[in-house]
Amino acid sequence: MDNIYISYTFKVSPKEPATEILIAELGEVGFESFVENEEGVEAFIQKNDWNAQVLDDIYVLKSGEFQISYEMREIEQTNWNIEWEKNFNPIQVDGLVSIRAPFHENPNLKYDIVIEPKMSFGTGHHETTHMMVQHLLDLNVAGKKVLDMGCGTGILAIFAEMKGAKPIDAIDIDNWCYQNSLENVERNHCKHIAVYEGDASLLKDKKYEVIIANINRNILLNDMHIYASCLSENGVILLSGFYKEDIPVIDAEVSKYGLKLDKQIERNNWVALKYVK
Repeated sequence: MDNIYISYTFKVSPKEPATEILIAELGEVGFESFVENEEGVEAFIQKNDWNAQVLDDIYVLKSGEFQISYEMREIEQTNWNIEWEKNFNPIQVDGLVSIRAPFHENPNLKYDIVIEPKMSFGTGHHETTHMMVQHLLDLNVAGKKVLDMGCGTGILAIFAEMKGAKPIDAIDIDNWCYQNSLENVERNHCKHIAVYEGDASLLKDKKYEVIIANINRNILLNDMHIYASCLSENGVILLSGFYKEDIPVIDAEVSKYGLKLDKQIERNNWVALKYVK
């Protein structure tokens, strides 16, 4: 039974912010992975962790603010490759960076990042990944100590090493992401990335010259004081994982710690902000 998953396909209207709220709530009750699509999101939970009442306490389903319907099905984990191959499209950034799976053709750009997304992919934040890569392209990180907080597949840590950063810490609270980052670090022959499973409590007494945090808004707000205390003088922090309308509340929190907004990138209502200490 360990290799059996339950899949819920949710149709959500309007899609945002309901999908983001739904994903957060489902994560609290044991759902492990999410694949966003044009209509909503598909969520996966191990059959061992599932029960018929698993959705009973999901507030967003009952709020009345959104129209959400869903279908449930049982899938074999052995079918997962089909799922992520179907949903993972290669990303190219500014004609310089390709982020692709092994089965995608190599476009022979300056930087080529090869990942196997597996269960840790599927947050649907192609826009945020794209923008964070753009920020890193514009940033001199050679020889600098970097933190990739909420590393997911490890894409941004891997790219930072390709640009000469070292050493690099990559941290994610999700075990699938932790395991997947380890695999992708090895796949890309990285030598300077240490991957950790955990949260911001791991950052005690750490210092970084560059911090990358592509996480949801509430976690950023909650942990910003920790990130700020870990950032070296004249250091840079890159923030994404939230919408344009979230900028005022993010900026108000970041500004408490003497950080100044230096650059803003927007993509399909998502934003990525660069702050300097």
